[in-house]
Amino acid sequence: MTEQINSFPQVLTLAGTDSGGGAGIMADLKTMQARHVFGTAVVVAVTAQNTLGVQDSLMIPQEMIDAQCASLADDFDIKACKTGMLGDAKHVHYVAQNLQEYDFGPLVVDPVMVAKGGATLLTDDAIQTVIDELLPLATVVTPNLVEAKRIVGHEIKTADEVKAAAQEIQQLGVKNVIIKGGHMAANKQESADYFLFADQTDLWLSAPRINTNRTHGTGDTLSSCLAAELAKGIDIKQAVRTAKAYVQATIESTIQVGHGHGPLNHWAYGEEKNAKI
Repeated sequence: MTEQINSFPQVLTLAGTDSGGGAGIMADLKTMQARHVFGTAVVVAVTAQNTLGVQDSLMIPQEMIDAQCASLADDFDIKACKTGMLGDAKHVHYVAQNLQEYDFGPLVVDPVMVAKGGATLLTDDAIQTVIDELLPLATVVTPNLVEAKRIVGHEIKTADEVKAAAQEIQQLGVKNVIIKGGHMAANKQESADYFLFADQTDLWLSAPRINTNRTHGTGDTLSSCLAAELAKGIDIKQAVRTAKAYVQATIESTIQVGHGHGPLNHWAYGEEKNAKI
């Protein structure tokens, strides 16, 4: 039988590296592998980073970003993609240009703004560029409460305010909005995420809150899991359930790595659980 070229689901992450292995492109590729898709990457930034924080970073020149995108488009059949840490307004623009030039499938935007250790990963002017150039291209955007607040420009403290903020973000041009509620102080027992879909239906998904500092890379992991499921052709409403369950499993089954905000256990959602979804 003749081999069918590019028959396996392929996914792309456009983001920064994490030398500590817990977040960024490293977390994206681990998640994609665990979700049984083939992961590819465009490196937008390189960081010197560990569980204690980000010590240094280097932005990749436009020419190399363009070359990476062109190289992938020339050979692979990317079925979905996601963005992560993009650093500054210029690099957000470079990425948006390439996403308009090439069809990399549904786009998941993770508007990475602040690292777990507190380092700023997206400049103020870059946030506006994300709003103006990236969100209108996006199938889904996945801010946490802090990031959603920066996007809409006001406080978000209650469940009703979360829902209103999601509506505001959707009006910026993105089809589906996820606001991750892990930072909401009102509920100490559960972590609830809010999902507003393109058809105006919505959904809250909750999971038990786990008392751990080993949550480095949760946003990258959620967004890359979503991209993986979309690449398989999974409906967005099922994809978000899978992504929520996957992240919960990676936090519950902790691994002891590093001395600060430790990484997730990306292989925790094993073959037995994979077979159930």
